[in-house]
Amino acid sequence: MKYLVLLLTGFLAFNAEAEVYKCTDSGGNKVYRSTPCVAGSNIQIDLKTGVSIDLDAEKKSDLQKIKERQEREEQAELQRQQAVQRKQQIVEAGKKNQALIKSRPHDFSAYAIPPYDVDNLLPLVKRFEGRLVDIERLRGAAAEKALATGQCNRVESSELNEKSSPESLVFLVDCSNAKTFYFNEQELGK
Repeated sequence: MKYLVLLLTGFLAFNAEAEVYKCTDSGGNKVYRSTPCVAGSNIQIDLKTGVSIDLDAEKKSDLQKIKERQEREEQAELQRQQAVQRKQQIVEAGKKNQALIKSRPHDFSAYAIPPYDVDNLLPLVKRFEGRLVDIERLRGAAAEKALATGQCNRVESSELNEKSSPESLVFLVDCSNAKTFYFNEQELGK
């Protein structure tokens, strides 16, 4: 019989291991419960260590982390889409220059305005990588402007020049009759 009482007491001790939640009601009174509290007053107490954990703050923190991660993912996706769109614009500008060359082979050499490879840019062009769409468009405009002067027989090359600055791009056009032209973007924008 002694052992039976000890055994039952041992079982009762194991059942005492439960989660306790400290809840605050609308009157400001603190109540300890075995079930989670309503939102806004959810604190769990660890019976072994006596440490209380604010479950609402933990949940808010988790939600904030999830929200921040989603925002970073959305930002990365937006940047990726913008990079793809920019690359397409550069390719389209290069195709326009190539179409110009093919439509007027007597005015342009076959390699007068070679399209830039976005992944393999020259150091000079890489400095102005953010304006690559404008550079491609203005290279064609510079070549046409050189031909329009009447002093250029045939365009051999139209390239960004080292005189370029962030404020003003400068283009060098070489002609087959050894004549060279320099145009800045303000002249070509007119």
